[in-house]
Parts: sequence; structure tokens; C-alpha cells
Amino acid sequence: MLGSDGHLYVVKFQNNPQHLRVLANELFATRLAEAVGLSVPATEVVEVSEWLIANTPELYIDLGLQQERCQAGLQFGSRYVGGLMPGQVVDYLPEEQLSEVRNLAEFSGMLVVDKWTCNSNGRQAVFHRKPREKRYAATFVDQGYCFHAGEWDFPDAPLRGVYARNRVYANVTGWASFEPWLGRIEKLEPDILWQIAESVPPIWYGGDMREMERLAVALLARRERVREWIVQFRESTRSPFPKWVETGAAKDDRQFWEQKKIENEEW
Repeated sequence: MLGSDGHLYVVKFQNNPQHLRVLANELFATRLAEAVGLSVPATEVVEVSEWLIANTPELYIDLGLQQERCQAGLQFGSRYVGGLMPGQVVDYLPEEQLSEVRNLAEFSGMLVVDKWTCNSNGRQAVFHRKPREKRYAATFVDQGYCFHAGEWDFPDAPLRGVYARNRVYANVTGWASFEPWLGRIEKLEPDILWQIAESVPPIWYGGDMREMERLAVALLARRERVREWIVQFRESTRSPFPKWVETGAAKDDRQFWEQKKIENEEW
């Protein structure tokens, strides 16, 4: 949709078939990723009027056997990658071109965010290049299933929130490959997180401010366990980090997180 600011947006509506909270998740998680320096689309709260819906036949949701008109009001808008002059935008690249993506290292940073927010969907990205550019850049889209979609809980699992192809992680050699994003999350000022939480329209989560407060408090607490979930992914059947060097520090990390797990279970 074309916004009044002159930009194109991919718009998710309140009555989407996934969940109302998906809009809150998109805004919250995308702005968290932006705050730690990752390539995500600009996000806005988009107001769609009754008049526009009534006069735009395309504004309906296809539910299979029936259709439902899009709901008027405040919706989530994700800036369309490439804008009005998109160049070339794709959601899949052959292996050779994927290896040459300009910001390939950011997949490691986005993994940190996905583990922190418990993204229960696979990581999605689109790739864009301008007409005269040879190499693509990745933009990370679709954060709707962070916080476990509409559940707002955290059923962490090693293979959740990861990109489908190991190639994007092939150059990870250790903890340094997750910087600066991991350090920024671990040291994120609580005020920044609270400001982002307050920017989410309450109508997107039923108006219960206590639920948003509970989510924000949980995210602040989860920062100290992100390394644990990365280790679990590293040791999974995916074997995503073939170049990871098991230094003495890495071995100490494993012992530390095993002890933390025991302590958590006892607690």
C-alpha cells in the first residue's frame, strides 16, 4: 500500500488469520532488531480508513472457502524493500550468490535476536540490489512469530528461528562472529526496550497493559541466556557452524551453561 508519506508498505491487518498479536510482534521485534543495528525495514503504524476499504475491492482476506473484508483502523506497516524503484528484489538466491551477499554476517546477528525473542518460525529474508549493483544485500522481514506468535511465551528449541540454509552461517568461527549484536543485546538499556514496547498500539494486544509489561520484563531477563540457546543450535543436528573453533573459552562456556541449566531446574 502507498502511504501518505510517499513510501510503499507491506501492511498486516488486525483481522489477519494468524493472530491479532502478530502486529504487535512485528513492530516490537523489528524495532528491537533495528535498535541493535540489523538490516530490517522501517516500520510504521498505518491507519486504513473505512472509505479506503469500501472503495478498494482488493482489500480482503482469503480464508479458503470464504473471504473477509480487511478491518479498518490501525494496522502494521513494513516499508517495502526497494521502494518505488525496487531494482531487483528476490527471496531466494543460488548458493554462489548467497555466499556473496554484502551483509551476510548479519544472519548471525539476526540469529541472536531470533533466539532472544523465541521466534517460532523460520528466519525470513529478502535480497535487494540496485540496477547497477552486482551483489545483493539482505533485509530481515516477518517477525510476526517472535514471542511464539499470539501465545507470548517462550518454548525455546534449538532449530527455531533459524534460516533454512546453513550457508549463511558458514563463516561463523566463534563468539566474535555474533558481535556487535550479541553484546548490544546483553547490554541493552532497559529504557530503550520500554520505549519500543510503549510504541505498540494497545489495541494490537487487547489493551491489557499488564501483558505487555510481562513480555518486556521477560525479554530483559532473557538477555543473559542468549548464548545458551546459540550453543544449543551449534550442537544440534544441523551442525550450522563448521568453522567454529572450540577454544578453551568455548569449553568453559559449555560448562557454564550446563551448570546454569542445573540451577534453573533446581529452582
